[in-house]
Amino acid sequence: MRAIVLFLLMLLGTQFAVSQPSIERRATVELIAERKAVQPGETFFAAFDMQMVDGWHVYWRNPGDVGLPPAVDQWLTGEAMAGDFIWPIPHELPVVPGKIMDYGFKERLILPFPVTVPEDAAGLVSLSGTLAYLICEDVCIQETADFRLALPVASEARIEETNGALIASWIAKTAEPLNGSARLTEIGDTWTLSLAAPELTLIDRDLRFFPYGEEIVHSAEQRLSFGDDGASLALTPFAGESFPAQIKGVIVSETLQGDRRGYEITATAGPALPNTSGVVAPVVADLTRVSLLPIIGLALLGGLVLNLMPCVLPVLAIKAVGFVHAAAAGNASELRKHGLFYSLGVVLSFLGIAATFVILRASGEFLSIGFQLQYPLGVAALALLMFAIGLWLLGVFELGTSVQGVGSGLANRDGSVGAFFTGVLAAMVGAPCIGPFLGVALGAVISEPAVIVFLVFGLVGFGLALPFLILSFLPDLQRFLPKPGAWMDTLKQLFAFPMFLTAIWLLSVLGDQAGVGAVVWTTTGAATIAFGLWLLNKASGRSNIIIRGIAAIALLAGVALPLRAGLSKDFSDRAVLVSDRRDAAEKWSPQRLDELMLEGRGALVDFTASWCATCQLNKITTLQTEEIQSALSANNIVFMVADFTNGDDLIAAELKKRGRPGVPMYLLYLPGSAEPKILPQILSRDLILREIGAV
Repeated sequence: MRAIVLFLLMLLGTQFAVSQPSIERRATVELIAERKAVQPGETFFAAFDMQMVDGWHVYWRNPGDVGLPPAVDQWLTGEAMAGDFIWPIPHELPVVPGKIMDYGFKERLILPFPVTVPEDAAGLVSLSGTLAYLICEDVCIQETADFRLALPVASEARIEETNGALIASWIAKTAEPLNGSARLTEIGDTWTLSLAAPELTLIDRDLRFFPYGEEIVHSAEQRLSFGDDGASLALTPFAGESFPAQIKGVIVSETLQGDRRGYEITATAGPALPNTSGVVAPVVADLTRVSLLPIIGLALLGGLVLNLMPCVLPVLAIKAVGFVHAAAAGNASELRKHGLFYSLGVVLSFLGIAATFVILRASGEFLSIGFQLQYPLGVAALALLMFAIGLWLLGVFELGTSVQGVGSGLANRDGSVGAFFTGVLAAMVGAPCIGPFLGVALGAVISEPAVIVFLVFGLVGFGLALPFLILSFLPDLQRFLPKPGAWMDTLKQLFAFPMFLTAIWLLSVLGDQAGVGAVVWTTTGAATIAFGLWLLNKASGRSNIIIRGIAAIALLAGVALPLRAGLSKDFSDRAVLVSDRRDAAEKWSPQRLDELMLEGRGALVDFTASWCATCQLNKITTLQTEEIQSALSANNIVFMVADFTNGDDLIAAELKKRGRPGVPMYLLYLPGSAEPKILPQILSRDLILREIGAV
């Protein structure tokens, strides 16, 4: 098939060239040498210097799917003997993305080879002949170049410094032997190339295998994973290709800064080398991979939808009550200022999350959406804050207009500060709800340059802030808002209960993370804070300074009590208990998954967390229902849970490998399949039954 395609391309190229009124060469070719004069018996380097017209390319020793490498039609060597070409490491040349991949060189190629001078040489030694090469852009054209090199023989060699330095620089671009081991393992329909070598353990790079033969599909993705002792690549064998005893080629390592090095390998068949997989590195940035327009649209839409999520609605309650009062006050300029500061708080918070992603990515770490809820102290603090806001909404205490930032207090400077921090709070509790709407979009850009990550996260924040921002700037819309009245107090008090429910949910997360003791100490802290706020509200006038002091002590004690729970200590043992409590589920690990695959069984892996509302909804409505569990068992599929509540390096690596920014993630391994199917983040009974073949 490859030969037929190549023939058609060459035929098309020939017709194209003949149809031109004047034939122009697409490359200039010159034979150069590192010597001005040579010694009898020595070996020196010569090279073909090929300079291509912009947009045209020539091929590597293995051209990939279509192409031919440069070759000498006929050597007329005279007294000298030429050796084999020394091939620099190649570049990928995608012809049809995902379908046809070639390997070769653009712009310029220096192709060195050794030349041996006979012991009895005298006078001149010469090399001459014809170099034939296929050069391609949209079409392919066969070109030839005649060459001749004649050098005088002398008692001492004389160096040609310019050519010598150029040839040496390209010889340095050739592959060096790998300082380690290489192994090829057959796993289902995939071949895993595992590489144990210290130079391949740094994850700030991309790796690509360029084979010498035709064993693999050149255009297929080579999924990359790093371990403590090396790296591994998933290769797709060519259709009908039997598993080989060994495979040869070049591993090319390219850093995020564009530095490239090559390593020549011979991988023998056998079990995968240990500690060569686990963590997936960021891919070398290529802006052409990402179609930004749909991702930008998803980011903006996802931010808008966040306004309707249970995670965010309690916080927006504060904003809504204040906004109605502010609109009624009639100060348009201050209302716009209020909207801007709220929006600024939201957007800057999401940009802060993006900055954390980028910084930790550069250090080799992985941070998921909702990371702020992976730390028990943070969960406890957020639960106490929600509880305190609920008390304020109920009217247990009043903060004053300067803190509330509503009504007439909107004109005060502190009103803008209050609006800003309301935006911060909305972003903090809204971030974990992003997954169902933006998981694919965020996964697509999470390895992209920092500017794209910031752009997408900033647009999510802008979408969340947009409704209030629009209301702040459009007086015509403000006229449709209801007038303040007694009903506002009732509504304000009603909004307290979503706050309390949010606090209860956070306490359940805290219990999963750090145990019942942490919940007890946190609720004790909440009661102490309530007592302090009640005292503060009752105190009036300077005569009550003692009561105010007691109230302040109670507030500080309430905040400090969760620390008594030992939330900062290791809680991995409790995390195990959380996973063990999940009905009909095995704890996920790569090792256990491999065992199931070898047994010919399948697996449905639930990557979840207690703080992930979508995860819990899917668990209750679908995953842990008797019908789904029975169907999985009947189809030889094991239900597994990967609990990310407290964070986990192996789970983070798997999320990163699959291009997901966080949970939920659902991987379905059907029996006999080495690679999973990634299911949608919103599950249903019919979807699961259809995917496992139960209907």
